[in-house]
Amino acid sequence: MENQLKQMGRRIREIRTILEIPVQEMAAVTGLSEAEYLKHEEGAVDSSFSFIYHCAKRFDIDISSLVTGEAPRLSSYTVVRGGNGLAIKRREGFEYRHLAARLKNTYAEPFLVTAPPQDENDPIQLSTHGGQEFDYVLSGRLKFQHDGNIEYIGAGDSICYDSGHPHGMIAVGGTPCTFLAIVLKGEKDEAAVVTPIENSEQPVTSRKLLYQEYMKETLDENGHLKAVSFDVPDNFNFSFDVLDKMAEKAPDKTAMMWLSHEHEERRFSFREMAEESRRTANYLVSLGIGKGDRVMLVLRRHYQFWFVLTALHRIGAVAIPASNLLTRKDYEYRFQTANVKAIICSGMGGIADQAEAALPACPGVTVKVAVNGEKRPGWHDFNEEYAAFGTDFARPADHKASDTSIMFFSSGTTGYPKVVAHNFLYPVGHIITARWWQNVDPDGLHLTISDTGWGKALWGKIYGQWFCEAGIFTYDFDRFEGADILSLFSKYHITTFCAPPTMYRFFIREDLSRYDLSSLKYAAIAGEALNPEVFQQFYNATGIKVMEGFGQTESTLLVGNLIGMEPKPGSMGKPSPQFNVDIVDHDGNSVKTGEVGEIVVHAEPDQVCGLFQGYVLDPEKNREAWHDGIYHTGDTAWRDEDGYYWYVGRVDDLIKSSGYRIGPFEIESVLMELPYVLECAVTGVPDPTRGQIVKASIVLTRGKQPSEELKKEIQTYVKEHTAPYKYPRMIEFMDALPKTISGKIRRAELRKRTD
Repeated sequence: MENQLKQMGRRIREIRTILEIPVQEMAAVTGLSEAEYLKHEEGAVDSSFSFIYHCAKRFDIDISSLVTGEAPRLSSYTVVRGGNGLAIKRREGFEYRHLAARLKNTYAEPFLVTAPPQDENDPIQLSTHGGQEFDYVLSGRLKFQHDGNIEYIGAGDSICYDSGHPHGMIAVGGTPCTFLAIVLKGEKDEAAVVTPIENSEQPVTSRKLLYQEYMKETLDENGHLKAVSFDVPDNFNFSFDVLDKMAEKAPDKTAMMWLSHEHEERRFSFREMAEESRRTANYLVSLGIGKGDRVMLVLRRHYQFWFVLTALHRIGAVAIPASNLLTRKDYEYRFQTANVKAIICSGMGGIADQAEAALPACPGVTVKVAVNGEKRPGWHDFNEEYAAFGTDFARPADHKASDTSIMFFSSGTTGYPKVVAHNFLYPVGHIITARWWQNVDPDGLHLTISDTGWGKALWGKIYGQWFCEAGIFTYDFDRFEGADILSLFSKYHITTFCAPPTMYRFFIREDLSRYDLSSLKYAAIAGEALNPEVFQQFYNATGIKVMEGFGQTESTLLVGNLIGMEPKPGSMGKPSPQFNVDIVDHDGNSVKTGEVGEIVVHAEPDQVCGLFQGYVLDPEKNREAWHDGIYHTGDTAWRDEDGYYWYVGRVDDLIKSSGYRIGPFEIESVLMELPYVLECAVTGVPDPTRGQIVKASIVLTRGKQPSEELKKEIQTYVKEHTAPYKYPRMIEFMDALPKTISGKIRRAELRKRTD
């Protein structure tokens, strides 16, 4: 063995010397220090397949030339007799025999692998490598893990998988397992190099993605995310540091596939998106928009939204995304509260009419730009004017990542919306959102259903997705129709998906068997608590477990079911390692397992990537939300013995009846199990004896008629499926539930109906 190591080292040293390659360069190529690299040349250590591969690639020779000392000689075919093949070390304890070492120009690496027997409960060492892999079991039995999924495969079984995801296997059943492994090369015909995933800081995928320049990940022994740390420059700017870098790294890669409401298609590469962003920045500067200016964007899902948003980032201006459902009064409040200078909105559907009606009361709005639609007197025409500008735009020297970049009007269920401010680090906070919760595919398309007026759009339609080099799919529809959306998955090969529970409810009321959803690999859900019934029906139809997450306009993902976790239907998941999340009582003390408390984050403003700076011009709201080193979310939950969080409701929504504290969501989940309940909301009603009683406001499905008998049937069902004291003593059938512009149920309005 020692002689073989020295022969290998000697071959590497001889070739390096002939090619006049410095030791420093080879050390960098192989990812080692110079001292560590020289030990390989001296034959003092065993060289792994990964090390040999990187050396061969730098020498521009076939890997077999280093292993055997001979160049591959055969170009037509090669035969390997039973039990032979070139021994290669890849995974510790496994025996690998390369079956094509003598064949030139291989496009795949075939191995005969023997795995030693292990205890079924032993941890599985996970690893990643580029490309795909096909394994066919010849004898014995394998316990195989891919991400968080476990499969058992025996003789005659096979599995094919994307090997860029964490995966591994052990032989179980008390005997070795022998299998044929065919490793297909990844991008640019590079050989598949195994990258073990250890309990240390290193990326999940062996293919280095852009986000890894800014966030380091610590994984546990199962490949699950354990901790993160950020390394972001003080002048970070998403447009320069992500969009422009992607335009350099992969100029022709799809950044966005866009579809109009009439199904007109437009594909934008990263190069095109970056050029249009810079062109738009020059145009906006010509209109007088500068650093710190506040610009409201009401652009539906027009592709110009991405031009404008990233252009404002370049300038250092503040973007204020807003809904296209706003009325004159809404615009007046927002223009005045946020000191808006410019409005850039769609010229379609009467949107600009409502904005213009508010302008007489808002003289501070001096710039008006319409996008699409008919020309408007007194308004700039974006489509006609911006195209005349160039695509060079330098990074401002005075830019700081701590500057405000985004403001949202957070539409609460009571009172006027609050103005939530985020700085230029907000996109960095969404890396985990895309990478670990939505599990976006760098070679796929991600669809998040959201209008660009809501924070959800920035969760799923730009920031984290482009950090992870994934393309986004955008459909600028007029009206949501489940059948229409479902037909797009196979046509455009959408790989990952995220939407609020309401959209999933529409989906499961369709016959999902009629649609080809085979391209879909992963699905996430957020925006409101997920009813277990919705989870189960979607799983039954697709085999995909929807991964719930929780966050706010004020934050990025706080709690979620991340890659590798086994979701518990109805649970939000566990706290993101990005934040120090807790559940506390009124005194700020952590509550015990099973007890309800408020979800909080231990942090100060501007201390953690992804948490907001504060509420603009509202010191009272800031004091309520941030005090004693804690951000108070205003949402309540309890955690189980496994650390999973279960949503209860807003602090104001808790119902106190006869000494019991009742969360509305649990009762709503039971009600949603009834096939004739389309929507529902549970609130507390004042009662002289009990303090409050539970009331259910219910919207029935089409064709189902309300009656006293139906009320009793519903009450009986709830009594049988949850604690009897929680059943709704009062039921009101409604044609529709009152909602905010963002679609949240206005429980305060429902409570007023019975005050």
